[in-house]
Amino acid sequence: MTTLRLLSLCPLLLCTSAFAAPIEGRLELTWGDPDPVTGQESQFRVTLVDDAGLRYALDPQQARIGAGDVYALAGKRVAVELAAPATTEGLAVQAIVAADPQRDGNQPNVAGTTVWATLLCKFSDIATEQKPLSFFSGQYGNSPGQLDHYWREVSYNKINLVGSAAYGWFTLPQPRSFYVPSGGSANLNKLFDDCTAAADASVNFAANGGLQGVNMMFNGDLDGFAWGGGRCATLDGINKCWSSTWNPPWSFNNSAPLSHEMGHAYGLPHANNSDGDTNPYDNPWDVMSDAWSNAANDTTYGAIAKHISTWSRDKLVFIDAARKRTIDVDGVYSNLLLDRASLIGSTNLQMIIVRVAGAPATRYYTIEARKRGGKYEANLAGDAVIIHSIDTTRGEPAWSVDATNPPATTSNNEGSMFKVGESWTEPANGFTVSVDAATAEGFRISVTRGAGGNDMIFRAGFQP
Repeated sequence: MTTLRLLSLCPLLLCTSAFAAPIEGRLELTWGDPDPVTGQESQFRVTLVDDAGLRYALDPQQARIGAGDVYALAGKRVAVELAAPATTEGLAVQAIVAADPQRDGNQPNVAGTTVWATLLCKFSDIATEQKPLSFFSGQYGNSPGQLDHYWREVSYNKINLVGSAAYGWFTLPQPRSFYVPSGGSANLNKLFDDCTAAADASVNFAANGGLQGVNMMFNGDLDGFAWGGGRCATLDGINKCWSSTWNPPWSFNNSAPLSHEMGHAYGLPHANNSDGDTNPYDNPWDVMSDAWSNAANDTTYGAIAKHISTWSRDKLVFIDAARKRTIDVDGVYSNLLLDRASLIGSTNLQMIIVRVAGAPATRYYTIEARKRGGKYEANLAGDAVIIHSIDTTRGEPAWSVDATNPPATTSNNEGSMFKVGESWTEPANGFTVSVDAATAEGFRISVTRGAGGNDMIFRAGFQP
């Protein structure tokens, strides 16, 4: 990570003394996802952009802890209280809190029509155009496998991509080596600035009060990563944090990794499984973790995205209050009808939140049902109740629970799927979930919170 250390007016190790009071600005969150064949680790960057446009790299782990839920602040105006000393990852963080929202009027929630512009940008020394403009224009269509259709289905029609369009190919002013130095990280700022500038004569970024975001497609590899998140900048007079993705050919050739990056651009972090390793790409129940395993395929758009988990959906306010239930009082909760998370128009629950006594507000569990079917969920590992352990101070807040001991490397195993007749007890004995019966669209389950469990994980009919 040789770029984005600290783009300011003072040396990194001296900046904490220069900012005794909290500094304000908007928060950029950006994720780097490696080409799966390289085996590299994911990257995460947290950057504060002040009103003068200066950028300050913050230590990501300290930002997570200091904010409690840094992901809820993506693109928002915040105040950052710095600590000392700075780390190799950025400025040390004591706390991050939401600041005056009235000064961020251009930063809407993810809702309604979210218009994207795909910009096709060529490095000045690479002539290859891997796909024609028509391919990228077609990605925004409303047929199964296309992005408008996918995000409508995932959001229960809370968002759509109507009006999104593709433009290019445009030639960047510099060769690839200028943007991606040998052995270094891609300069995402310069790529964004030069790609949007090259397209400016063709794209009205201020349309409808400002586009939601920009999908940038480059005709050469970047730094081994595809990137997604936010970029705070002024385009056509609109100053805000634009949802943004930076895609090399291996990413834009398949809809699954592109949808993953768009999820980051909407503000979603990675998901994970519970095997405890450093790889966040091993939970196939959420495209924000494993985009490739158990993915369906399309003849035009390659591997296509599975759905996101209910935690990810809820973060984007896609789940209606009537479809959620929070259990935070001891007792037995029986005959809970839990419809599959992919069902639009459900009249039953689709998300159950269980809070364990004594746990901080940042830690809880979610329960959802998943069933195979449709264009996107056809290749899931099975029909089952899926449980996620949530901790919003982690790099990947939602971890799929696995009853296998030790947990499997990839959670498309039987241990991650809770089926009829099976139960799971939270390791601290906080609650037990039992899958009592199947229904037409999901399962009937019961939850016992508090006394009555044991201190072991129990699965009826399953031996770890």
